[in-house]
Amino acid sequence: MARRPIRPIRLRRLRVDYPRRGRSNWRRWVPSWRQVLSGILLGFGALAGLFVVVYASVDIPDENAEARRQGTVYYWADGSQLVSVGAVDRQNVTLADIPDSVEHAVIAAENETFYSDSGVSAKGIARAAVSMVKGGETQGGSTITQQYVKNTYLSQEQSATRKFKEFFISLRLSNKQSKEEILQGYLNTSWFGRGAYGIQAAAHAYYGIPAKDLDPGQAALLASLLKGAEQYDPAGGKGNHERAVDRWEWILDRQVEIGTMTKAERAAYQTFPEPRPAAKPTSLGGQTGYLVDIANKYIKKRSGLTDKDLFRGGYRVHTTFDKARVGQLERAVRSVRKRDLDPKKRPEDKYVEVGAASVRSDGAVVAVYGGADAVTHFTNNADTAGVPVGSAFKPFVLAAALQHSGGEITLDSGYDSEGRLIKDGPYAAPPTPPGAGPGQVMVTAPTPLRDALVKSSNATFVLLGKGIGLKKVKELAVSAGLHEESLARLDKSFPLGTSTPSAVRMADAYTAFSNDGMRADPYSVTRVTRDGEAVEGFGKPELRRAMDASVANDVNNTLGMVAWTRLGRDGKFAMMAGPKAADDVSAGATGEDDRMKSAWFIGHTKGLTTAVTMFRSKPGTPQLLGMQGVGGPDSGRGNVFPLRIWNAYVMGT
Repeated sequence: MARRPIRPIRLRRLRVDYPRRGRSNWRRWVPSWRQVLSGILLGFGALAGLFVVVYASVDIPDENAEARRQGTVYYWADGSQLVSVGAVDRQNVTLADIPDSVEHAVIAAENETFYSDSGVSAKGIARAAVSMVKGGETQGGSTITQQYVKNTYLSQEQSATRKFKEFFISLRLSNKQSKEEILQGYLNTSWFGRGAYGIQAAAHAYYGIPAKDLDPGQAALLASLLKGAEQYDPAGGKGNHERAVDRWEWILDRQVEIGTMTKAERAAYQTFPEPRPAAKPTSLGGQTGYLVDIANKYIKKRSGLTDKDLFRGGYRVHTTFDKARVGQLERAVRSVRKRDLDPKKRPEDKYVEVGAASVRSDGAVVAVYGGADAVTHFTNNADTAGVPVGSAFKPFVLAAALQHSGGEITLDSGYDSEGRLIKDGPYAAPPTPPGAGPGQVMVTAPTPLRDALVKSSNATFVLLGKGIGLKKVKELAVSAGLHEESLARLDKSFPLGTSTPSAVRMADAYTAFSNDGMRADPYSVTRVTRDGEAVEGFGKPELRRAMDASVANDVNNTLGMVAWTRLGRDGKFAMMAGPKAADDVSAGATGEDDRMKSAWFIGHTKGLTTAVTMFRSKPGTPQLLGMQGVGGPDSGRGNVFPLRIWNAYVMGT
């Protein structure tokens, strides 16, 4: 039988039907549903393959070596070390030593699907991706596992690369460790504020007890801190307290919703568990803690770093603080208090507080006095708004009038007893009308504005503020550097100093008067580095014009007259050549019932503008006490003491 010849196999060339045959015009370019489906499946297959490759290539790194973490070091202006802070406060505990209420509160607050999810949040990652595409900041929304990975294995940088690593390491870790191990690690590495890493340190920092003794109410407060201790620590101010209470209530209610707490158990926790006052390390005693607070506030404002970042350490912070002047200012306050105040004999001398700040004309904060001791008195009296500034605000009213009147108001202008503005002096009392009776009100000669400022005439400045417009006064005060939120409402008493700026801000604002109307924002940090690299955002602020040079010089010269008058009035101090200052009492409303609640003196000499304020404040109460009788009956209303402190400081006594 003849064999049939073997024919060679012909391979048909695979041809993609695109552009599509049998179609015309634009229809040739529209893919079929099979082509679309094939493309989708091919894309998913490629992504799945890439996912497997990346997952297999990513290893779980070694844990961060927190024990090797450096402190953050702060330096005086001369380069010598001020203080190093940031030692780790952490004690690891097991889940057996942590109450179930802590576990339930944390899971309800941070990741209610913790025990059922794969360790990552697709929704959170998608939200982060959208934010990055839009050019926004990298978003959170991480699971407990992801947060644990970030705390333990990765850096704290906010970047797409770090989020990418976090995602895959979290997946691997979730497959390698049990949920209990991950939760235990998370609770031991999380930041709770007040220098506390981990639940054990947090329990001691906020309630003075070990973690095992926390009740559900306390647990909910500590869980709320995981969202951001800087915003939710109740000790951080009224806003913090309100946020903490709201989130505390939400966490307890959330536990009821997800079934980890019954309604009856929830009903037992209606009163917010106030934590103990925040305590500072002894290394931050004296004025050091206040200086660090001011520096940290400036750093966070300029760079976006947080307290957590700074406490983690490794930063080198170079400040504007002058060691000699800080010591000199502290000695001045203590010497005046020791000599003139006796709280054991006079009840009026109790609860007296002092705040002071020295600022250069370029805005550099050179020295502050924030209180007796930052470890025991937490509020920084030099950098906290809340004390009415009184007649020390009147120069801004005068400056606004000179600036915005178009030349209609000068230092020689004044108001007569009828409330009419008389542009120029010299003035003489008008003649007595013929036949004037003994009870007839006579029109008196105006008091020039320069004399009204020296005499601190309330009536004149109420009229001046009304005449020029309170809004213009406010605008000039803000332009000079006062925070708008520290200014009082625009009513009749506004020109009399019902606003409550800090001593730092008042000293800085007054530099405009002695610097031809130019001023810069106050700054306390010149440079920040980490691992030898500079942190961006620092540099000398630019000088800006707050008012015309002629206006600043007119007010400055008048303030020189105020200084001579006040120094001479006290009678115990040598006259200073050329100091510029303003002092006086605070005022709520004018009239005989006006109760003085603070005293100020602000003076410029030796290239520094220094503001000193004194007030009385009982710990734990927001209201200020009256200053009447402070220092004894011969001290008037206590307004001589800021002047004495200022004089002792600038004289170096």
